[in-house]
Amino acid sequence: MSGPPEESRRNLMLAKQREREAAEHQRQKDALLKEAEKDHTVNKFIGVTENLDERLIKTTVGLVTLSEFQKTKDDLEERQRQLAAQVAADKGTKGVTKPKKVKKKEKSKLSFDDEEEEEDVSTGNKRARQDEDDVKRKKKFSKNPAVDTSFLPDRQREERELIAREELRKEWLAQQEKTKGETIEITYSYWDGSGHRKSVECKKGDDIAAFLSKCRQQFPELRGTSVENLMYIKEDLIIPHHYTFYDFIINKARGKSGPLFNFDVHDDVRLLADATVEKDESHAGKVVERSWYNRHKHIFPASRWEVYDPDKEYGAYRVA
Repeated sequence: MSGPPEESRRNLMLAKQREREAAEHQRQKDALLKEAEKDHTVNKFIGVTENLDERLIKTTVGLVTLSEFQKTKDDLEERQRQLAAQVAADKGTKGVTKPKKVKKKEKSKLSFDDEEEEEDVSTGNKRARQDEDDVKRKKKFSKNPAVDTSFLPDRQREERELIAREELRKEWLAQQEKTKGETIEITYSYWDGSGHRKSVECKKGDDIAAFLSKCRQQFPELRGTSVENLMYIKEDLIIPHHYTFYDFIINKARGKSGPLFNFDVHDDVRLLADATVEKDESHAGKVVERSWYNRHKHIFPASRWEVYDPDKEYGAYRVA
């Protein structure tokens, strides 16, 4: 029978295969040791902290007995400990730096060397004196506190000026509002061909329309007339309704025959007349219906009347 010879051949082939694998394993082990001896660092493809199981898988190829596997594992662990200790020792030696030796300058015994040293000292002294002169020169060109610098830009001064201007503006506005609230008595004459003189109290800030509205209440014949159909004539000038008495007072405006900022009636009582100085007299303003003016504007005194123009000069007003 052919059973036993075939079994023996099979065992023989397995034994040869184990020998070849053992030889290959030994060859790989020797190559790894030689490579580690050439380079003390770890393999560039395998880190020191690489898993031991992964290295066993790479080194054990084919069928390996348990004793061979255990031996290979022990060798790898031992080699890993040696490499870790060597890397730590290399790092320790690199961190320590040797102090550099300072070479002492030997004194030259030659005579011309002394001359060169003296020249170096003299040039150093010259540079030191030059530096001192530069410092003194810089000090000379410093700012003079006695010079007037008010014309130069100064942010803090400009801010103070702005604050002062704003305070003055507010103070001026408050004063103007106070002035506008003051009461004045206005003497006027309702004119329908003849004068009917009366007086009414208004504030300096009231406009002409508010004044005419109060005049309507004093004459029964005017109560059926609207304010738009009434006109106020002062010193031969027709005053538009939107002007206020304060406008004429603050600007010292004047008309053809007298001032527009005096609303009472008085005559010039000077004993000596002076042609160069205008008479100090004020006339009562006239309240007229617009329909009456349209019918009689070609007849004196309506023929002298014209609309007030603030840009037109009606002559200078001077009081002696």
